[in-house]
Amino acid sequence: MTSSPEDSVSGGAPQTLELAVSDMSCAACVNRVQKAIRAAPGVQQANVNLATERAWIAFDPGLTSPQALAELVTGIGYLAEPVVDAREQAQRQEQHKQEAFLRLQHTFLIALLLTLPVFILEMGAHLIPDWHHWIEGTLGQTRNWLLQFVLTTLVMVWPGRDFYRLGFPALLRGSPDMNSLVALGSASAWLYSVVATFMPDWLPDSARHVYFEAAAVIVTLILLGRLLEARAKGRTGAAIKRLIGLQPRTARVLRDGQEQDIDIALVLPGDLVRVRPGEKVPTDGTITEGGSYIDESMITGEPVPVQRTVSQPVVGGTLNTTGSFTLSVTHTGRDTVLARIIGMVETAQGARLPIQALVDTVTGWFVPVVIGLALLTFALWWWLGPEPALTLALVNAVAVLIIACPCAMGLATPTSIMVGTGRAADMGILFRQGDALQGLSKVDVVAFDKTGTLTLGKPVLTDLEPAAGYSREQALALAAAVQQHSEHPIAQAIVAAARQDGLSLPEVSGFEAVTGAGVQAQTQGQYLRIGSAAFMEQHGIALPPTMLARLQDWGQTGRTPVFMALDQTAVAAIAVADPIKESAAQAIEALHRQGVRSVMITGDNRHTAQAVARQLGIDDVHPETLPDGKVAVLQALHERGLKTAFVGDGINDAPALATADIGIAIGTGTDVAIESAAVVLMSDDLHGVPDAIALSRATLRNIHQNLFWAFAYNTALIPVAAGALYPAWGILLSPVFAAGAMALSSVFVVSNALRLKGYRP
Repeated sequence: MTSSPEDSVSGGAPQTLELAVSDMSCAACVNRVQKAIRAAPGVQQANVNLATERAWIAFDPGLTSPQALAELVTGIGYLAEPVVDAREQAQRQEQHKQEAFLRLQHTFLIALLLTLPVFILEMGAHLIPDWHHWIEGTLGQTRNWLLQFVLTTLVMVWPGRDFYRLGFPALLRGSPDMNSLVALGSASAWLYSVVATFMPDWLPDSARHVYFEAAAVIVTLILLGRLLEARAKGRTGAAIKRLIGLQPRTARVLRDGQEQDIDIALVLPGDLVRVRPGEKVPTDGTITEGGSYIDESMITGEPVPVQRTVSQPVVGGTLNTTGSFTLSVTHTGRDTVLARIIGMVETAQGARLPIQALVDTVTGWFVPVVIGLALLTFALWWWLGPEPALTLALVNAVAVLIIACPCAMGLATPTSIMVGTGRAADMGILFRQGDALQGLSKVDVVAFDKTGTLTLGKPVLTDLEPAAGYSREQALALAAAVQQHSEHPIAQAIVAAARQDGLSLPEVSGFEAVTGAGVQAQTQGQYLRIGSAAFMEQHGIALPPTMLARLQDWGQTGRTPVFMALDQTAVAAIAVADPIKESAAQAIEALHRQGVRSVMITGDNRHTAQAVARQLGIDDVHPETLPDGKVAVLQALHERGLKTAFVGDGINDAPALATADIGIAIGTGTDVAIESAAVVLMSDDLHGVPDAIALSRATLRNIHQNLFWAFAYNTALIPVAAGALYPAWGILLSPVFAAGAMALSSVFVVSNALRLKGYRP
């Protein structure tokens, strides 16, 4: 994050703030809020999202405060409050949306009941001659227009009052929004009709018409559009609601030897919590007693429950299916896995993709330009139009104001991001950084770490061939005696095999590990060394022909060969293999179908690496590569103009994850790897990699469709509303139809985004 000039004045470390912002209705509102926040002292960065109704702010606490920023936004006409507790805020926001939806539903019904008589009186008379004659014979024109005036005025001052309450002040402040367009259009039609009704002498005979029905129908149709849009938008945040709903509210804690059901907020790390069959695990912890099969599908997307026993971790929000157990709490509140997942999804859903920059530029000018076009339309029709020129000028100017839809532009990108990242979370794919959603769609090459990523990361001993004079048990006991002091996966595989055979291990001393080569120690006065062929050669130990043959044979089948020597004599050849994940080959094949090349970058030896690559169909291999070498490989790919993604799980993968255009961490890996990545796969199933790419491409297609519709709609229909088709075909667009088209435009955008909820890779 770049520092602002204020930093040098205040010296305060930058802080971040999330504001919940209500009552924004279109892209112009977003631009207005964003502009106001960015102009505030101490604000270094601000992004406002219409779909999530959130503002993300980086600010200098020495120059402003969360409360001051919230008051600033409230002062320009929008309700804002800092987000302190995400769960509580989400519940309040959901309640607010429900109340707003019910109010909107009530308001629309009132508007509809008041508008129908106006519409029937005016449009019915135009469509049905007998109806026209009946009205003239019973009500007469004067009482007919007076009745329409009363009903339309009620529509405007009652259900439609917010358009004028918000629209005209915004217009006077020089920052008009969608409410301003609706207010100007409907008020113009109403005012013209009032003049025709009460002061007809002010107008020429040919221009004495009323458009009360246009004013009333415009308000009613736009209220209907907002109602449909609110219903559709309520479904875009389903992923967050589902995740929040997974958080248990209480926990059964053991205190003073008694079980107590207490609020989850009061649970502390170290507490012992009892979990019974069929209950949700209340918070993160480690099982201390008992065991069960846990349904972890909410975290990993895997439907099959997994067995968890003593000393194994469990995650809050998962479902205990069969047994009962006691867990020791390790994380609570915002530190739990589920809270972190919710935070990741919220961050991604509130992100602004690079593609949004174009939308921001256009919408910043959109409403003022539309008002200018409406004034120009009015002037040209009044000057050049046929009689009744004044009437036609008014009708077409109102149509231009009403048909313009900044809502569709403002919703095009954020609704797709919300639904796309929510669907990704359902699939066990978390976008930690929102721009990764766009970046991943353009990836040319996916590079994989091998151990723990393409393989299970749990090597097993597959072969042990002792030299003459040594039994398998003797050789394995010696090897395990040294390797039990090492943390290397190969060492752990050898020790596990010795324990499985129940072997007793001799004493060793002077243990030493040589990075990337092997280990050595002393036993019974002799040097015992275990390592690669190069390690043996370095110490002048000659490998017999039979062992050299094994070096190549084992390497070609994906097994890692190591050798053991006592003093200068080779005494055993050992092979360790890390089983390849079942999903790896299918994932690589899926990437190839997507037109994405695959690369493996590993510290393993060349023979083993090439064998694994052959089995999986990987395009390119970089073996015997240290962590800084992985970065160099990725930089070389960048220099060739290729967009890269790197998939890894270990601490040593963090530099590569940060260097790649998109870092993808296996969620079962280390926290360091996850924090360095832009995308996290919550399970170790590698199908998540092509699935993430496919979903990102689908989301970008969806955004492009929405933007095309929003821009094409306005580009095509604003000229039609202005009367562009009249000279050739005599076609004019009624303000009533303009209101209907505008209302449906934003509904179309949200509905199109919702298609992503059903996306299947």
